[in-house]
Amino acid sequence: MKTVSATPLITEKNIKSLPGFGYLAATIFGLMLSIWSISQGGNVLFWSAIIALLIFGLFGLYIVNPNEAKALLFFGTYQGTARTPGLKWNCPLYNKKNISLRVRNFESPKLKVNDHDGNPIEIASIIVWRVTDTAEALFQIDDFEKYVHIQTESAIRNLAMKYPYDTHESTSGQISLHGNPDTVVEQLKNEVSARLQAAGVEIIEARLSHLAYAPEIAATMLQRQQASAIIGARQKIVEGAVGMVEMALKKLAENEIVVLDDERKAAMVSNLLVVLCGERSVNPIINAGSIY
Repeated sequence: MKTVSATPLITEKNIKSLPGFGYLAATIFGLMLSIWSISQGGNVLFWSAIIALLIFGLFGLYIVNPNEAKALLFFGTYQGTARTPGLKWNCPLYNKKNISLRVRNFESPKLKVNDHDGNPIEIASIIVWRVTDTAEALFQIDDFEKYVHIQTESAIRNLAMKYPYDTHESTSGQISLHGNPDTVVEQLKNEVSARLQAAGVEIIEARLSHLAYAPEIAATMLQRQQASAIIGARQKIVEGAVGMVEMALKKLAENEIVVLDDERKAAMVSNLLVVLCGERSVNPIINAGSIY
C-alpha cells in the first residue's frame, strides 16, 4: 500500500526589489542615449538590441498599494512577497499575484442546528479576519476566502452542539449559548483560528449576530421561560413574606402588644401569607367584637 506524503508547507518570505522610479529614470536615459547614438551613425543592430532590452525591462515594473502585497513566482516557483508600498522593479519574467491585506468581515448565514440538549436553534456569527501569510493563503488553500466561510460555518455548528441554548436550575453552573456570550464567542474565535492555521489567516474578532430557538419550538420555549420567571418571582415573594411574618411575630412578642397561643399564631401566619403573597389586593374585614 502506497503512502501519500504531506504537501510541504510554503510560508511567506520577503523579496528585495529595486526602486521603480530609479529603474524608470535609467530606462528613459538609456532609450535617449540609444536613439542619439543611432542618429549619430552608431551600430544600429547593437543599439536596437539595447532598446529592445530596455523596453522588455519595463515589464518588471509593478505597483504595491497600501495594505496589499505582491507574490512573485518564477515559472511556478515562489520567490517571495513584496509588501512595501510604492513603484518597484524586479525580473520581468516574474509572475506577480496580487493579494489584499485589508481587514475583512462577513456574516454567516443563519444555521439551524441542535444544541447540546437536542433543541433545534438558529445561530449566525460575524467574523472579522485578514491575511497574515500571503504564501499560505495563495498556495496552501485553493480559495482561501471560500475556505474561511466554510470552516467558520463548521466551527459554529460544532460550537452550538457543545453547549445548551440556556441553563436550567439543575444545571445552573453550566455554560450556555444565551447565558455566557463572552465565553462562547471566545471559544468560537479559538476554534475558527485553529481551523485556519494552514490558510495564513488571522481571526481578529468573532461574535454572534443571531441566536434564537427554531420557529417550531419557539412558542413552547417561551412558555417555559415565562414559567421559570414566574417561579423565580414567586420564590422571592415567599421568602420576603416569611421574613415579614417572622418579624411581625417577633415585634408583637417583644413589645407585649398581644399574647397569642400557637393556634392563633398559625392563623395569623396564614392570613399574613395570603395577604403578602396574593396576586390581588385584599379587602380588610373589621372585627368589632372580641378576638375570641
